Amino acid sequence: MDQWQELQYLEPMIRWHFKKRLHSAQGIMELDVKSLALPGTITGLFGPSGSGKTSILRMMAGLMTPDEGHLQVDDTVWYDSNSQKNTSPQHRSVGFVFQDYALFPHLKVQENLLFGLPKEDSPKIIDELMQMMDLHSLADRYPRQLSGGQQQRVALARAIVRKPRILLLDEPLAALDASMRQTLQDYLIRLKDTYNLTIFLVSHDLPELFKLAQQVCVIEQGQLIRQGSPAELFSSETVSGRYRAQGTIVQIRPTGVLFLVDVLVGSEVVNVLATSEDLLGLQVGSPVLIISKAFNPFIVGMNV
Repeated sequence: MDQWQELQYLEPMIRWHFKKRLHSAQGIMELDVKSLALPGTITGLFGPSGSGKTSILRMMAGLMTPDEGHLQVDDTVWYDSNSQKNTSPQHRSVGFVFQDYALFPHLKVQENLLFGLPKEDSPKIIDELMQMMDLHSLADRYPRQLSGGQQQRVALARAIVRKPRILLLDEPLAALDASMRQTLQDYLIRLKDTYNLTIFLVSHDLPELFKLAQQVCVIEQGQLIRQGSPAELFSSETVSGRYRAQGTIVQIRPTGVLFLVDVLVGSEVVNVLATSEDLLGLQVGSPVLIISKAFNPFIVGMNV
């Protein structure tokens, strides 16, 4: 029994099972997905476009109603087709961040955050979030005066103003350059840890999933075909034969005197053992070559 199968015996947690007939580019698609997540973790949803990932987020938020299914958050049922329970979106403790930011263009940064604050709540969280997300210097700017990365920081902060039980992220960093994307990933980890957020993240970026997600659900044609940690799902056990392959370092793990380096090659992650000398000048995100000589793979930096 793996880690995520064992979770079903623990409380509290988020349990979800959705069935929905969807119209895709290939015709009718029968979505049928079932999984669970521990509080304070990030679950990545990974798979081809049109496989149903965004629909899963929309059903969690109550913006789309499953044909059948169940959604339980801790000990509260938000949706159950058998009992016809269906909590409205405004009564679900959910924050939702889209790729296009969806900020109010006529409101300044601080006003965008205040708009999401319940009347009975203290505005203290606004100051906390603006400080945590480095937004104080932008407080009086309108969205049109912000860069893409700045807008996304505002969108993330606004989604957390209500301290949601679940944060839903639909490829929120996809339009950003690599440097800004890594910066926003760091902000996201900080937010998760500070507010104990449970996050569901749609992403096509494997390095991003390696950095952020504790588990990944691989969705294809509306079906959950695999589930586990990024390393479990995307790593190759061995590298055989002679070849050279270009890749990107997605994770470095110490194993005694050596390091196990996960390198993304195409859509697969290859494990390579390396010494500290091999890794000089290299870090997560560094482009490298994997070279196999006498069945012993090693890595070199692309600038070598």
